[in-house]
Amino acid sequence: MAVVRRERLRRSGLAVLESGVIAALYFGSAEAGLLQQLVRGQVTPLWPPSGIALASLLVRGPRVWPGIALGAFLVNVSLGPSVWAVLAIAAGNTLAPVCSCVLLRRTGFREELVRLRDALALIFLGAFAGMLISATVGTGTLLLTGALSSAGFWPAWSVWWTGDAMGVLVVTPVLLVLRSARVPRGAPASRWVEGLLLVAATVGVGVVETGRAPLLFLGFPLLIWAAFRFQLTGAAPCALAVSTFAVIAASRGSGPFAGHDLLTKMITLQAFNGSASLTALLLAAVISERNATQREIAAACSRLAAMAARIATGDHSRMFAAEERGENEEAERQ
Repeated sequence: MAVVRRERLRRSGLAVLESGVIAALYFGSAEAGLLQQLVRGQVTPLWPPSGIALASLLVRGPRVWPGIALGAFLVNVSLGPSVWAVLAIAAGNTLAPVCSCVLLRRTGFREELVRLRDALALIFLGAFAGMLISATVGTGTLLLTGALSSAGFWPAWSVWWTGDAMGVLVVTPVLLVLRSARVPRGAPASRWVEGLLLVAATVGVGVVETGRAPLLFLGFPLLIWAAFRFQLTGAAPCALAVSTFAVIAASRGSGPFAGHDLLTKMITLQAFNGSASLTALLLAAVISERNATQREIAAACSRLAAMAARIATGDHSRMFAAEERGENEEAERQ
């Protein structure tokens, strides 16, 4: 009994520690996101905490939801018009990623994002569908408390929803990549040079994006380059960087956002961010699937060549054994 009790205490302490870390990450990323707020000092076009919350639920499981709730409460306690409004907004911000996680699990989602179906599930279920909850609860609460006028409801709702969705699309893939990131062993020097060139080009394009010239489209060649050469490992961070620079340009009113009202800025910004995220995720998933198929074809060709060689030499027993091993390996992969 003492051993069981110690094991329970250890698990409880680990859960509390995980929740505390997630709450701190949620709060810190929220403060960074609010630097680019556009509506009532509270609604931002890119909300990183939604991506952190969904990634933590996917990786650590539903037991970390108290950390998300605590982080959401701490963020909104200084922004909400009343305690009850803060509690309602925090509940919506917690329920949205939980529902997104449930939807993704129901579809057999894999955190590696190496399949096209996983990328589509994250986009349409994790981001677009799940974040409807937080946007509706949040803006509805502000409307009921009088902090938001009826005329400003739909503009605020659209900014809230797209901000949360963009947080999932650009932040969650990066965190999932970091979870499984490993230093490549045996990679040639040219591969490292290419990676450094991609980073330098991304920074250079970011500087151009935040300038006066309307050159947001320069980010798309970088996304294609990153997806083709580095798959999700390169495409996810590149999409995050490109979207962040676009948000900065929108908040400054520079480039294609100069001289436009809030609605036009939001349409332009979120159309660009959504296109960039979709391009990065979908293209990286397609390339990963293609590479996996090529490896399977190469393995099958190797087995067929070995079988043909054994047939030619008359070694039928070894041929059937090799064929059986190949079938067993294929069954294990499936």
